[in-house]
Amino acid sequence: MTAAVQPSVGVTSAALPPRRQQLTEAAQAFEAIFLRQMLGAMRAAKLTDDPLSNAASDQFREMSDARLADSLSQQGFGIAEMLLQQFAPEGPDNG
Repeated sequence: MTAAVQPSVGVTSAALPPRRQQLTEAAQAFEAIFLRQMLGAMRAAKLTDDPLSNAASDQFREMSDARLADSLSQQGFGIAEMLLQQFAPEGPDNG
């Protein structure tokens, strides 16, 4: 069902119509934000305090989590494809 949508995620922007390109970029950005929030919530649910933790290491972890979320969204975690399918289904007059 998502096979028709999947090729547009990760495709070069020149290959897509302008509206589809904007939707793809917005969907990928939303997916990255969602994954950042998910990773942050997972980090916040720690069971014990880390004795080596300090403000600098916490900030580095946040930056690392943000980079991981961006990377996962670029590889196609699946949320962007579902958003594209919902907001711009491919059809004869939607392309």
